[in-house]
Amino acid sequence: MPNDCISYQNSGYFSKLIVDYLDEKPNLKQLYNHFPKIENFKLQIDEKKANFPVENRHVLVSELEKQYAGFEISEVSSSNIQLLKQANTYTITTGHQLNLFTGPLYFIYKIASTINLCKQLKTEFPKHDFVPIYWMATEDHDFEEINYFNFKSKKVKWNRESFGPVGRLSTDGLQEVFELFSSELGIGSNADDLRNLFTKSYLEHSNLADATRFLANELFKNEGLVIIDGDSTDLKKLFIPYVKKELLQQNSFKNVMETNEHLKDYFVQVNPREINLFYIEDNLRERIIFEDNKFKINNTDITFTRDEILAELENSPEKFSPNVILRPLYEEVILPNLCYIGGGGEIAYWLELKSNFEANNVTFPMLLIRNSVLLSTQKQADKADNLELFWSDLFSNQQELFDKKTKEFSEFTIDFTTQKEHLKKQFESLFAIAVKTDKSFTGAVKAQEIKQIKGLENLEKRLLKAEKRVHTDKLERILLLQNELFPNQSLQERKANFSEFYLEVGSSFLEKVLAELQPLEQEFKIIVL
Repeated sequence: MPNDCISYQNSGYFSKLIVDYLDEKPNLKQLYNHFPKIENFKLQIDEKKANFPVENRHVLVSELEKQYAGFEISEVSSSNIQLLKQANTYTITTGHQLNLFTGPLYFIYKIASTINLCKQLKTEFPKHDFVPIYWMATEDHDFEEINYFNFKSKKVKWNRESFGPVGRLSTDGLQEVFELFSSELGIGSNADDLRNLFTKSYLEHSNLADATRFLANELFKNEGLVIIDGDSTDLKKLFIPYVKKELLQQNSFKNVMETNEHLKDYFVQVNPREINLFYIEDNLRERIIFEDNKFKINNTDITFTRDEILAELENSPEKFSPNVILRPLYEEVILPNLCYIGGGGEIAYWLELKSNFEANNVTFPMLLIRNSVLLSTQKQADKADNLELFWSDLFSNQQELFDKKTKEFSEFTIDFTTQKEHLKKQFESLFAIAVKTDKSFTGAVKAQEIKQIKGLENLEKRLLKAEKRVHTDKLERILLLQNELFPNQSLQERKANFSEFYLEVGSSFLEKVLAELQPLEQEFKIIVL
């Protein structure tokens, strides 16, 4: 069985910014607080302790108790909620959209990474407690990004319209989705478990936020996960001073744009607005714009004077929703958080935000790339072994992989480097003669050298092509295996849904993921189910 490791940096699936961050390049150090190493968490704890009001803890716990009313909750999760009142308790947080039935696999990996980091920190710092938090992105409105999941290469989709925050969206219409999914599952106890999970999550809850809370709670009920919905009046009351500052001073635009100038050699993940807030109601989520000395709600006739919008903020803070620039600040204001765990794209936009945190006197969290995983069956691992493949081979570009393996399978060397070097030495003596005559002869020698080198390169390509035909069977088996593990030549974790693997191995799937993920390691985890 292949047993090599694939670092994130060498996988080919992370941006230059994230690779440089993981390599701790000096030019990026000003964009984060402490790099996520176990020894650095003590520094982060000390900073957060000195800069997090105890009264925020009580508001947080009170709100969580309200949000969990009517839900069955495990003893460990209930205990974790109460621990948040204590000054020596901190959170590790991940966030994700309310994807239907969890969406891609990396939803599972994010939460597992968060849970496992809390366990590791408790071992390292036994006098403190650490609570894993899943922040539900209930105020997002990108319904088309979350209204489906893939099951065995088929899209299971919820067809309906959505205009406001997705967390408030009614679950009406999901019976039809369930029937389609159920018909694909087949028979067996694992299939029945998945049917039951979908039914209890989506058909027995009236909105998408509650359905997602139930689902995540059910999957991780024994791990102490605490799930939070930021779409809350009481939590947003804590954020009023920051919203007011955004409306009147609009400093986040200036702060983030200055940072983005520092990132000009990289792809910038997000760009700020002049005002980084939405105005939301059940069926409305639109940007707040300042024009003609008035605050306007985009695509509506709603307008406010300065005094009116400040009164609206005091009376109805739940109507003010932070966008991607301000949501991280909101999270860190209401949570005693040490570290945010996210994918490469998320960490890329968090790296734009430190200066804005400093301007608001809020401690910037540590930023950790979530665990990435490749799931394989034992049969697939055996195939890789039989085909003399390393796991890193399967991460390769398909054409490069074919070329590499063809050369390895061939009985002779498909590399004319020696011949090309020999040819170049022969031409060196011709050039020595050429420089003693006119320039036209020198040009003729150079042209002939290029022509013959090109001829050798073409012969090399033709020989490689001929050898590919000889080894067609093995190469086709490699192709099939890579396509199984990398659907559409993309990462499995970005395409497949957990249900596909749960169907095969049941609850041991989640147990194995939790047992094997090491959040502070910077390499793909290969899990053979």
